[in-house]
Amino acid sequence: MLKLGVNIDHVATLRQARYRGREHGEPDPVEAARICEEAGAHGITCHLREDRRHIVDRDVWALRRSVRTRLNLEMANTPEIVGIALQVKPDIVCLVPERREEVTTEGGLDVVAQEAALAETRRRMNDAGIQVSLFIAPDPPQIEAAARVGAQFVELHTGRFAESFAHPEAREQELQRLIAGAEMAHQLGLRVNAGHGLNYENVRWLYRVPHLVELNIGHSIVSRAVFTGLAQAVRDMLAVMAGYPG
Repeated sequence: MLKLGVNIDHVATLRQARYRGREHGEPDPVEAARICEEAGAHGITCHLREDRRHIVDRDVWALRRSVRTRLNLEMANTPEIVGIALQVKPDIVCLVPERREEVTTEGGLDVVAQEAALAETRRRMNDAGIQVSLFIAPDPPQIEAAARVGAQFVELHTGRFAESFAHPEAREQELQRLIAGAEMAHQLGLRVNAGHGLNYENVRWLYRVPHLVELNIGHSIVSRAVFTGLAQAVRDMLAVMAGYPG
């Protein structure tokens, strides 16, 4: 069964639009996580960015106390955020690139260029009982480096696939990259997740990508929730994903 991790960052984005800098505010991402879990989500994802633009420290601690499925903390490999993760102890961390100027994460992590530093963080996380995923493009050198780092998972960046979706030739090319990347990661002993830009229309195309364990999806679910409610938006996505052959 293909699992769904719901990214609740944009619930916090909506809160911060009015309540930034305050100790309270709505909507509450912790309550959003509860609703997602009750609707059948297999995990909750949040990204504690260095600029705290949406999720803030108190959210991460509250989510750790309340999440009953699997808490995935997306994070940059920086001393401050690494230290917080080691204290909070999420079930898994996903190491991602981060630039303050970007609207959302723009590309995959350059594992080749940062192999030693990532290997050290992986070791510290694993020693603390935290699994590690690396958010990477489906490119052979990055996948090979992820295996050398010792990560348990890779999360394949599906952004280029999503952006090319309206153009059949480019879409097929990107889909083939994901298929080859998933096959290679699996052969190297890595478990395979995927995410970025996924929605209710393009997820079905990932049925062709083998060995997927989990999809991490946020913006599309939160967007639909404006019209249907969050629980129904989660159930709708689970229904779309149910056809994955496994």
